[in-house]
Amino acid sequence: MRELTSTDARRMRLVAQGLHGSERSPAEAVRHMVAMQGQDLPAVLRAIAVRSAPGTTLDDVRAAFDAGELVRSWAMRGTLFVAAPDDLAVLHAATGERMRRQEWRMCEVRGIEQAAAELAADVLVDALADGPLPRPAMLAAWEAAGISTAGGRGYHLLALLAYDGLVRFGPFEGGRDQLLVGGARPAVADPEAALDDALARMVAARGPIDADDVAWWMGLPKVPVRAALERAAALGTGLEPVRVGDRDALVASGAAPGEATGVVLVPGFDEWILGYRDRSLVASREVLAAVVPGANGVFRPMVLVDGVAVGTWRIPAARSKASAAPVLEIVERVPAAVRTRIDRAVAAWPHR
Repeated sequence: MRELTSTDARRMRLVAQGLHGSERSPAEAVRHMVAMQGQDLPAVLRAIAVRSAPGTTLDDVRAAFDAGELVRSWAMRGTLFVAAPDDLAVLHAATGERMRRQEWRMCEVRGIEQAAAELAADVLVDALADGPLPRPAMLAAWEAAGISTAGGRGYHLLALLAYDGLVRFGPFEGGRDQLLVGGARPAVADPEAALDDALARMVAARGPIDADDVAWWMGLPKVPVRAALERAAALGTGLEPVRVGDRDALVASGAAPGEATGVVLVPGFDEWILGYRDRSLVASREVLAAVVPGANGVFRPMVLVDGVAVGTWRIPAARSKASAAPVLEIVERVPAAVRTRIDRAVAAWPHR
């Protein structure tokens, strides 16, 4: 079994995630990752762009949604993810029933009865039969049918029906707001084999990663995930065990660390952090406290230096984005030359 240093492991992850350089299209970048956490829409569009070929713009990423190559929907762990439609169907086949039960409990807490949920499904199917709709229009259709959407009911009804495969976010309207689309989701002929393939790709796109982190990412119990990874390895899907410090992990067979990357900027809610439950390899406690201040669940953009998160960055909203001065919070001590490279990278950030 190969022994990896922490530096090797971080550099290997940079290559695996496409942050060391990529020639992928936006759709290929997402398919490579299997799915990317997407509850913050502007952030996930940027996360896709930085993992795509040089010169990829946010408009290029939106175009992949407009073409039906990518969708955004509730999936694992009760949050929104971006995926290719067939990969989303695989993830729903593995986690949808479990997550639907959890979502239904949230509906019941808000006083949504079974009859109202069934009516909401019928109204949604009819409304989306004529084409994509903005979310407010869908909520208005429910209100017109006597279904209250106040108090978070609309949100949880959408999530419930997303797990049923009736709705997802698809194309953009005017380049900014994402529309809801209906229609049947792709069929999954062999859910077990499809899950094995998805997990093997997930490992290849995030390795080194251990089985417990894979189970956390999927929101599934550890035992079936370990069994799936063992099946995937036995079928020759290209997984290789490695050891990072005192932990066993998996990588794509033959995966190698890249050279030192210098400064890399990633947006908020990025898979560099959210792709793993154990984040100690890439960020100290002090940096994590800055990335998620007050443990409020809002993940700030990060500055990476050779894969280590050293602080956060942001470009404040302003009437003229070109005039908005970047805000940096560098937590770890970095040499003056590295700080200069960080300043230049933030100033040159293309995805505003």
